[in-house]
Amino acid sequence: MKKTLEQIFKLRDNNTTIAKEFLAGFTTFVTMAYIIFVNPQMMAASGMDLGASFVGTCIAASIACFAMGFYSNWPVGLAPGMGLNAFFTYTVVGEMGYSWEIALGAVFLAGILFVIISVTPLRQWMLNSIPMNLRIAMGAGVGLFVGFIGLKTGGLIIQNDATFLSLGNLKNIETLLAAIGFLLILILAIRKMTGAIIIGVLGITIIAFLLGLIEFNGIVSSPPNLSPIFIKLDILGALDLAMISIIISFLFVNLFDTAGTLLGVASRANLIEDSGKIKYLDRALKADSSASVAGSLFGCSPVTSYVESSAGVEAGGRTGLTAITVGLFFLMAIFFSPLASMVPSYATAGALIYVAILMLSGMEKLDWSDNTELLPALIMIIMIPLTFSIANGIALGFISYVFLKLAARKMSDISLGAWFLFIIFLLKFLILD
Repeated sequence: MKKTLEQIFKLRDNNTTIAKEFLAGFTTFVTMAYIIFVNPQMMAASGMDLGASFVGTCIAASIACFAMGFYSNWPVGLAPGMGLNAFFTYTVVGEMGYSWEIALGAVFLAGILFVIISVTPLRQWMLNSIPMNLRIAMGAGVGLFVGFIGLKTGGLIIQNDATFLSLGNLKNIETLLAAIGFLLILILAIRKMTGAIIIGVLGITIIAFLLGLIEFNGIVSSPPNLSPIFIKLDILGALDLAMISIIISFLFVNLFDTAGTLLGVASRANLIEDSGKIKYLDRALKADSSASVAGSLFGCSPVTSYVESSAGVEAGGRTGLTAITVGLFFLMAIFFSPLASMVPSYATAGALIYVAILMLSGMEKLDWSDNTELLPALIMIIMIPLTFSIANGIALGFISYVFLKLAARKMSDISLGAWFLFIIFLLKFLILD
């Protein structure tokens, strides 16, 4: 067994051991395990069966981790992406009125496009053609979107007829617990506690149980039935002109989020060779893109690489055996559905807000010296949460980018890719909406 693992993952060449890889995999899983509680709740809000969504989340994540581990030999954990699950539920299904089956069809089509980009020169062209500021703005804007949903879910902000929004009632026990959960996660994170998010979520769940707010359903049981969501996607329904901007939004947010995560993990895991080439980057991108296609079959929004993987790398993870370990833990989690069903939405609100703050960290890399680059990025960041739509926010960012470049007589700065997206998004507002 040991010899086989050595041959598959080249442990000695990467200066690691089975024990180190297992510990790294466990560390990565603990830091990203909050998704098995948050994602099913998010998807259930779109009309999906909660139990089936829980199983689908675990299976999609495990398959993605196995693909990453065996095919690319990278120490990266994958699961349904935060932000895109919110976009799926609250914008595509909630605001735009599409069924969750059609939304899954859009996820599938975006995944297919991602695969095509990953196996052709289109990937490099696409990454180079989108202005860096707008790439950063996508992540930050999605972060604000997730944070807004977390604040709303926890009752920390509420609707107000006079001021549109106002602070929630902290005398309400559930709202107070949401606030305490967020503060608990912050404190644990500042103290560099591994698994700060999952500890915060489970901590608030335990408090809610002790206060009699939730009932104990057990901890372990046979997995819920997956059939209510398995292969229920409507691809033909997603082949609609009005869905183009949605598919592009799924694709671009996933593409740039994945690229940023993989590049960051590569530098930490010593996967960059002396020549500057990153080992098996093509394979990692193919594994990630294929995971999104597979995830849609199990009722999940786009599956993506998790930045939390860096925690496992810091713990010594250097090969795909780390990712395989993460996948095995996700499979084991399937049997903990009673625990997942007990977790109330206000217990996960703090996790959403904290993840949102982490996603805003990229704003420090914005180019603040050129207003034609900066202002479109800020428009995108602001309008994604304020329009409650990732697609509309991205569209407004690209449209304003081209107009400002033209106004400043900097037409040469506008890439072919930016022109293409400008036209697509302009048509969306003028014709399709």
